[in-house]
Amino acid sequence: MSSKAKQSQKLLLFSLSGSRLFGIGTLKIREILPFQRLTKLPHSHRAVIGTATFRGSAVPVIDMAAAVGYPALSKDEQAKGSIIVTDIQRQEIGFLVRSVQQIIETDWKSVMPPPKALGSNAFITGLLDLDGDIIQLLDVELLLAKVYPESLDAQEVVLSDIQSETLKSLNILLVDDSQVARKQLSDVLDGKDITYHVTSNGDDALQVLLSEHELGHPIDILVSDIEMPGLDGYELTFDVRDNSALKQPYIILHTSLNSEMSLSYANQVGANEALTKFDAVELLQAMLRGAAQAD
Repeated sequence: MSSKAKQSQKLLLFSLSGSRLFGIGTLKIREILPFQRLTKLPHSHRAVIGTATFRGSAVPVIDMAAAVGYPALSKDEQAKGSIIVTDIQRQEIGFLVRSVQQIIETDWKSVMPPPKALGSNAFITGLLDLDGDIIQLLDVELLLAKVYPESLDAQEVVLSDIQSETLKSLNILLVDDSQVARKQLSDVLDGKDITYHVTSNGDDALQVLLSEHELGHPIDILVSDIEMPGLDGYELTFDVRDNSALKQPYIILHTSLNSEMSLSYANQVGANEALTKFDAVELLQAMLRGAAQAD
């Protein structure tokens, strides 16, 4: 590869409560709608305030402030708010926010990982300093898991004895900044007694790749998220492919984005496959394809 992989990231900034700003990648966004009359959903989570009609389909709408622990928007605040329709993990979800501010352009190297002191229940995957204002990037996967806990239920996956033993023989590395995504990935492999390494960012993943190579048992399969603070999945893939001394793993970029553009770019930077989260069967089949290529 002749040049450094780099793709700018556009973020939509919005407010939930007070003046604090939050961000979400625009590749996840289908449309921004003014607030509209919602149809109530019985027996739903308290943060699900109804469904909106979007291009002929009913889309559940979540009061994002309530979902992440802020006071729910009042009726007056709802009427002045906006609905961000997103396409995440193969489903369309609307998020009601207090106000939409602007779209900015940045790159993931400018995004800092959140402090570990925030704990495991913080809905934040990264922080961005914008002219002195700290923008919090929301972990929408964790948010959806809190609202729809059934989405974390382990998917039943059947493998033959040969397939199971094949995967157990591989040196596998998983990397994702979302704790929910890491749990989903880990649960699938733990359920099959398959060992693996796991990191929460691309910089640590690159160090694991290099150290495992030095120890004489290089990584065979790399499963990486795309949108991560610091070294994102695209740049991680590029750095691996650009290192001729490194035994090349089979790279699967695994993302909540459904954007064809993002999946196409994954192939351009050297990924073997790009999958949309989360389908355990698809993921294991991709790993088996990687195992066949390594043979």
